[in-house]
Amino acid sequence: MKIIISGGGTGGHIFPAIAIAQAIQQQQPDAEILFVGALGKMEMEKIPEAGYKIEGLWISGFSRKLNLDLFKFPFKLIASWWKSRQILKRFQPDAVVGVGGYASGVIVRVAASWGIPALVHEQNSHAGATNRLLSKSVQKICVAYPNMERFFPKEKIIFTGNPIRKDIAQIAENQTDARAYYQLSPNKKTLLIVGGSLGSRTINDSIAAELESLQKADIQVLWQCGKLYYEEFKPVAAKYENVKLLAFIDRMDLAYVAADLVISRAGALALAELCLVKKSAILVPSPNVTDDHQTANAMALVEKQAAFLIKDKEAKQNLVKQAIELIFDNNQLSQLSQNIAQLAITNAAQTIATELLEMVKN
Repeated sequence: MKIIISGGGTGGHIFPAIAIAQAIQQQQPDAEILFVGALGKMEMEKIPEAGYKIEGLWISGFSRKLNLDLFKFPFKLIASWWKSRQILKRFQPDAVVGVGGYASGVIVRVAASWGIPALVHEQNSHAGATNRLLSKSVQKICVAYPNMERFFPKEKIIFTGNPIRKDIAQIAENQTDARAYYQLSPNKKTLLIVGGSLGSRTINDSIAAELESLQKADIQVLWQCGKLYYEEFKPVAAKYENVKLLAFIDRMDLAYVAADLVISRAGALALAELCLVKKSAILVPSPNVTDDHQTANAMALVEKQAAFLIKDKEAKQNLVKQAIELIFDNNQLSQLSQNIAQLAITNAAQTIATELLEMVKN
């Protein structure tokens, strides 16, 4: 059996795609999987690191400004359409999966027009433009949130939750070893900062401004700032012995185990992981997303008393103050952990793989 999985751009698309690939191979060990992503995006690095082959399309989003990118877009679309046809002819897939992002739009649309079974997965509570465009062409639409009929045909929707990578789904529980991996003290309160796979300007600035306060509180910080921001914040973090700054965290399983409290953006994948690993969290939804969907994602947890929310515009003033107060409140941490654990969906990747394989067989 041959399967193409397409999409990417951010970790929120890439890591669920890897989880789906792992689940397919669990159920169909001889399955051959090929990824298709966008040239220059992080999937071209992360997918091979996970052990899979990937081909890149020359594609990007549609610019809403009058600039060179807008002029290039029609040429990128034609080039990606042509290469997608070549990939499909050469690989001859039995099915195609789209996980969102620019690359998935082209190849899933071409595959569906050729009669190749196609499925998409929507991670967010507000559907992305690519998946909305594809919804009429594919056979099944797997979703992570209820009430998605406002975006997709009801008869095609399957509620699955968000797929989680095997290393996080099978998370270890030895906090001392996890902290040793990151060269952290085994006994200090530990704050994990993750601003999404690309980093967050607001969160980074808020943390950098209050590193002195965190040092005085004797809190150690494991801080993923994002590749774009690493050189900027490296000299700032170097002044403090309790801060471990990283551009990207490859072993998120160990980072979660090491942490007493997590500060995070509210991307769908981040929230699914936090639920699964039962971590207390302060969420700072990004305002720079379609229809403010990260706030909707976060409120699904806040309404269940499973997380705290700080608005992006209030982060510099309140984020670290709230974190210092919460991280020493063991009763509150325990209650948040219990509540967020009840929202976890553990078998999303397996459900999607089962639906896909069933679709191929039928």
